[in-house]
Amino acid sequence: MPEPLRAVIVDDEELARSVLREYLADHPEVAVVAECQNGFEAVKAATELKPDLIFLDVQMPKLNGFEVLELIPPPPAVVFVTAYDQYAIRAFEFHAVDYLLKPVSPERLAEAVSHAAARIRSGEPPPAPAAALLAETRGGKKFLDRILVRDGTKVHIIPVDNVDYIEAQDDYACINSAGRRFLKLQTLSDLEKSLDPDRFVRIHRGFILNVARMARIELYAKDSRIVVLQDGKKLPVSRAGHARMRELFGGEL
Repeated sequence: MPEPLRAVIVDDEELARSVLREYLADHPEVAVVAECQNGFEAVKAATELKPDLIFLDVQMPKLNGFEVLELIPPPPAVVFVTAYDQYAIRAFEFHAVDYLLKPVSPERLAEAVSHAAARIRSGEPPPAPAAALLAETRGGKKFLDRILVRDGTKVHIIPVDNVDYIEAQDDYACINSAGRRFLKLQTLSDLEKSLDPDRFVRIHRGFILNVARMARIELYAKDSRIVVLQDGKKLPVSRAGHARMRELFGGEL
């Protein structure tokens, strides 16, 4: 007999967790290694235990299911659990193993377990990034209002209003906020697409600026400029970056 699949159950409702746990007891091919009542616990459990499978609630306070997946790349095989069937199609676009609509039945769970076992045993690669799904869960908002950063097993939630500037560091984006620096595993270009261009400008290939933090722009050398932030920090401005800022401010810079 192969080793059982190591699974984590994530749901903010105790009753929903207990139902899944009870039904999974009839499936010796699955071993529940942790139960989590919120997204923060889920990120910690997934990081430390590295499960094969996660039964993941979609709608949870503070961190929803899709945000959890953003923070645990590459995520394990996923079975979404939700009371809202509008997420079902998006779940499959994410390449989820399956989705379960609440209330979950033993028969439907058995199907999901079978699908999960087949996918995991086949060695199929993990799902794609959750960015598309995250966009669907912003309640109609086109742009981010907060940035999530994982630091080991901890999660930092940074409101975009608190961001001063973001700097590229290879495949990471270094978010600078109130004197603190947070490294997020995401390229600057990808993160830029999620930020409001009326508030955040790519001033240089290596920097995105929150324009609310700008004090002034200074000529540094011929055809070279720097932006001075309100705290005195200086950032380079490329020609293309200066053109973007002129466009944003109506050509007044």
